[in-house]
Amino acid sequence: MAGVITLAGCAKDSGNSGNNNNAATGDQGGSCATAPKPAAAPAASSSSSAAGEKVDASALRVGLAFDVGGRGDASFNDAAAAGVDRAKQDMGVKDTNESTASASESEDAKAQRLTQLATEGFNPIVAVGFAYAKAVEVVAPKFPNTKFAIVDDDSVKAPNVTPLVFAEEQGSFLAGVAAVYKSKSCHIGFVGGVDTPLIQKFEAGFLQGAKAASNKVKIEDEYLTPAGDISGFQDPAKGNVKAKAQIDKGADVVYHAAGASGKGVFEAAKAGNALAIGVDSDQYNQKTVEAVRDVIMTSMIKRVDVAVFDYIQAVAKNDLSTLPKRFDLKVDGVGYSTTGGKVDDIKDVLEGYKAQIVSGAISVSDKPQK
Repeated sequence: MAGVITLAGCAKDSGNSGNNNNAATGDQGGSCATAPKPAAAPAASSSSSAAGEKVDASALRVGLAFDVGGRGDASFNDAAAAGVDRAKQDMGVKDTNESTASASESEDAKAQRLTQLATEGFNPIVAVGFAYAKAVEVVAPKFPNTKFAIVDDDSVKAPNVTPLVFAEEQGSFLAGVAAVYKSKSCHIGFVGGVDTPLIQKFEAGFLQGAKAASNKVKIEDEYLTPAGDISGFQDPAKGNVKAKAQIDKGADVVYHAAGASGKGVFEAAKAGNALAIGVDSDQYNQKTVEAVRDVIMTSMIKRVDVAVFDYIQAVAKNDLSTLPKRFDLKVDGVGYSTTGGKVDDIKDVLEGYKAQIVSGAISVSDKPQK
């Protein structure tokens, strides 16, 4: 899906030779944004379903099957790990077990990982990522008394399986708006890890948000690997090369949805005097990308931590009905980070667009519109 999307009238800012701090402080003066500023958002009232509740989950033994990259990927898996860590702190979970997938492992290996956790008595078991769908579908019926959750997949129809899915396109819409408002060249980029329907949701929202904010923005839009090759989520070198190419073409803000490969995107942004948008976790705070965090203007927060925590809490309460069908902007299941202060000056704009999405005034597609 390599390519570039150009909207009529895109003009480059000849003054884009300054440093990152100029872009980060929003001095672009709205030169790229052409849509009227959205109305102010009403006072926030949404919150996690877990807010304020005190539940004892000390009797649970929680199994966590990570996707490629595992704990320490500074992104998706770390968010899931944070949910379990919070369950330990807030609900007294004592016994946990973590296991990580490799980039080239078979479906049998994934099924064996889940089987081993279930056989050893871990319950519930959280499978982190859609790549576990087939394995969960095979293993869950063999352990009817064990509860399973799977992140990013709702295809498994079994009574003991709970899907934890998100409105990634909604959070990515806000990332697209932020990119437009922070771009000095009116030229931005998207780097997807693997070309799958899931990552296309990030792409779709980013494209739609950018176009909603500007009718002259130019967008680079590429993936690291095709569907079936999940190495795109764990190849920082390839992420660096792809992001550098986009920056060399003129993009000065690049959004990645590429897991651990995002580190390479950040490094390319730092070397190319550009800004970057992280994904899943608040990547500005991630130790593994600390050396390049000054280029991270915001991150599209996908609250896998909230979903995992809420799921463990619901299991402890023996009431899964409290979980939302989809973790979206309305329940703070997705959002954006403000750490570092680089989007403080456009927060009212982002909150205005967020309110329109929550109210239904803006409907965000989960399919990329070229």
